[in-house]
Amino acid sequence: MRTTTTLLLGVCALAMTTNIANAQSTICEDLFISEYAEGSNNNKAIEIYNPTNGAIALNSKYRLIRYNNGTSAAAGEANAQAMINLGNHIIQAHDTWVILIDKRDQNGTGQEVPVAAGLQAVADTFLCPVYNTSYAMYFNGNDALSLQKYNGTTWNYVDIFAKIGDAAMVSSGGWSDAFPFDGSAGEIWTENHTLKRKSSITKGVTVNPTTFNVTVEWDSLPNQTWNGLGTHVCACGTLGVNSNTTTASVKIFPNPATANYFNVSASDVIEKVEVYNTLGQLVISAKGNQTDNNIKITTENVSTGIYVVKIFLNNKNTVSQLLTLH
Repeated sequence: MRTTTTLLLGVCALAMTTNIANAQSTICEDLFISEYAEGSNNNKAIEIYNPTNGAIALNSKYRLIRYNNGTSAAAGEANAQAMINLGNHIIQAHDTWVILIDKRDQNGTGQEVPVAAGLQAVADTFLCPVYNTSYAMYFNGNDALSLQKYNGTTWNYVDIFAKIGDAAMVSSGGWSDAFPFDGSAGEIWTENHTLKRKSSITKGVTVNPTTFNVTVEWDSLPNQTWNGLGTHVCACGTLGVNSNTTTASVKIFPNPATANYFNVSASDVIEKVEVYNTLGQLVISAKGNQTDNNIKITTENVSTGIYVVKIFLNNKNTVSQLLTLH
C-alpha cells in the first residue's frame, strides 16, 4: 500500500535464474498474493500481502513469474522474459503492495492503451513497460503465476496462482468453478474477473496443485472491479489500506460489537468513516459534523463478520482498524 511514500518503478529489472525448490510455508509466515485483477485491455493488477507481524524487505529476493497458456514450470523459469524482479520495496506488517502493468501514456493505442485512471490511483508500483523485456504482468485468464523468494541458493515458491503447466490452458480461456476446473465445465473465473483471497487464507500455495479449484481460496468480483485493491482482511491480523500514517489516537468501541452500532473516537476531528467488507466493498459511509471527535455508526443493516473501518481525519490522515460484528 501507499503510506507516507510511494515507490514507482518504471524499469523492468530481470530476475536471476537458478534452480527452483519447494518451500514449506507455515501460517502467517511469508508474503502471498491477496488480489488478482484481470480486466479488459491493460487493466492488470496484483496485490501482495504481508501477513506477518514485521516488515518484509524485498531486497531483490522476490520475483513474479508468468506461465502463459499452460507453460511448464521448467520452461517458464528458464525464460527471463517471463519474470520480473520485485525490487527493494518494504512491505509493512499486515500491509499490502499493489502492482500494476506500466501502461500510463494517455495517448497510447492498441497494445499501449493506458491502464484505467481508477486503477492507477490505487497502485504502489508500475512494472513491465516493455513486453520484450518482461511480460510477467501481461497475464490473461489462462496464465498461471508464481511468487518466489531467493534463499541464497535456490528460488522457493511462496505462492502459486492457478496451476503451472496445465495443458488445458492452451485452448481454454481460464480456470472455472466446476470439475475438472479447466474451463471445460462451469463458469471461468480467472478471465475478465477480479479475485480476492479469502480472509481465512493465511499462507501461499507452495506446491503446484494437481487441479486448481479457484473457489476454495478465492472470492470472485465482477470485471473491472478494483475498489478493494490496497485493502486486505486476513485472519493473520490487521490489514493494509491506501492511507497516510498518523500519530492520532483512534479507538473503536465496543469491538467486537454486539449491538446495532459502534462508536469511533479520535484525538482529531473526524471527517468521515467508511466500513468495508472482506471483499473490499463499501457497506457503510458516515460523515462527521466537522467539529466532533466522536461519531456513532449504525450497523443494524449489516451482517455479522469482520470489517475494515477507515477513519478520515481533518488533518488529511486516515486510520484503519479491524471491526468484528457479532
